[in-house]
Amino acid sequence: MENLVQDTTVQKPKWIRVKLPTGKNYRELRTLVDKYKLNTICQSGSCPNMGECWGEGTATFMILGNICTRSCGFCGVKTGKPLDVNWDEPEKVARSIKLMKIKHAVLTSVDRDDLKDMGSILWGETVNAVRRISPGTTMETLIPDFQGLTKHLDRMVEVAPEVISHNMETVKRLTREVRIQAKYERSLEVLRYLKEAGQRRTKTGMMLGLGENKDEVFQTIEDIRNANVDIITLGQYLQPTKKHLPVKKFITPEEFDEFGDFARSLGFRHVESSPLVRSSYHAEKHIH
Repeated sequence: MENLVQDTTVQKPKWIRVKLPTGKNYRELRTLVDKYKLNTICQSGSCPNMGECWGEGTATFMILGNICTRSCGFCGVKTGKPLDVNWDEPEKVARSIKLMKIKHAVLTSVDRDDLKDMGSILWGETVNAVRRISPGTTMETLIPDFQGLTKHLDRMVEVAPEVISHNMETVKRLTREVRIQAKYERSLEVLRYLKEAGQRRTKTGMMLGLGENKDEVFQTIEDIRNANVDIITLGQYLQPTKKHLPVKKFITPEEFDEFGDFARSLGFRHVESSPLVRSSYHAEKHIH
């Protein structure tokens, strides 16, 4: 049988190389994170932009534990039976943000389909705790789909973070393979509903290189704009481990420019489109 595991060491093109993080802000944050054992996705997700974002005073925090109830083919987070909800977590995250002097915090979480409220109550409490403890910090909440249930989405709209984000991740044809328990139309509906319910800024992100074709990317960008989304990010998918979906193609910087130009022509407020873009890249600029 043909071996589908890709040898990334050979195939990675030069434009995927990452600069090592440096700078005074980065070093100070690194020291605090290590000293107080703070949990950031920037580190646990080995994000290529950590140095740049931390230098700008932006960091991403994951709430609701680190075990997900879903088993997406692209994601490095562990799947299984999550631990009980830690109701002290909103305070802890908010204190971490204050301690790190974070100007713009991105909050994300695993999917918690095991909970009646899908985790939305703790989500709301976390946003409120950050507002109380670090009032100068702006926020983006990168939320799961909450199974499309509007009562849970309403909790996010009520606490009104500056940006609510939910990632489409891929094109319609590949959704079932890439995001096993998610649905393309449901994610679009979530984004559309958030805007209709009064959320000021909405945002989504896609990974490219999973086997989609150009027309499918253009169609997805159009579908997203039709759901009144303000901000879109497009970046290269990189395989977290050999158990995950292989990279089918490394998209060139020129192709990313083409997709970015197309998105801008449709009227998105902010567009980030290049190989190393991750969904919270330049997040601090997306609140305006």
